[in-house]
Amino acid sequence: MVASELAKEREAVRPLLSRSDPSDALTVYYALHHPPALTRLHVHRDARGLANGFLATCTTGADLFRPLAVMRAQGDDVLRSLLRQGLVAGRPYHFVVPLRYASTLEQELKLSEVHVGMILALDPARFQPIVNVLVVSAQGASGGLRFEIRSQGRVMAASGTNWRSPDYAEIYVYSEPEARGRGWAESVASACTAALLAERVQPLYVVAEGEVASSRLAAALGYRDTGGKEFIASGVLGK
Repeated sequence: MVASELAKEREAVRPLLSRSDPSDALTVYYALHHPPALTRLHVHRDARGLANGFLATCTTGADLFRPLAVMRAQGDDVLRSLLRQGLVAGRPYHFVVPLRYASTLEQELKLSEVHVGMILALDPARFQPIVNVLVVSAQGASGGLRFEIRSQGRVMAASGTNWRSPDYAEIYVYSEPEARGRGWAESVASACTAALLAERVQPLYVVAEGEVASSRLAAALGYRDTGGKEFIASGVLGK
């Protein structure tokens, strides 16, 4: 899809998403802002020619061989049509979609690595920055934010952004097992959160259901559960 055609299709699907809803934030980024050369957008239209669903498949640095797939559909028939027309049979995709789509994906695709992500958003009034002199700023993927704590040449804890739109950014946090219990994960996550706030971007943090440690870290920094949930899975359309 050439850039001009993609731009036109992006305008067509824009009304299906809300810039202010944290549950739409990831899909807004990948459907509307991900680099054009790395994005394929399949649009479904109703009898009037208006967009009533879309499927965006995006190449990301996280997995060059398994595109990320995000979608919206006004009705189950539209959802099924997009899956069958927009996916390459036999190719794996990494899906991040609304939880309500789960049953249809289970029927249409062979799924693995299934889990549910809870969408947390920072409450700025509850955020108390953690000052840790060990935290250093580093170059993230594609020039994004990244903060690290290193020891003996190794990255022991890191936090950065998975994606960033004009309104929201999703942070990630990682720490080596031997670094846990020292507050280092909280320190780097705090630094990344503070940097996003300084740039007037709303930080989000997605925690898999049942991940107690991640939930506690997020709560300690001032992230709250928005009530939004993502269905996350690897899926393959049968040939």
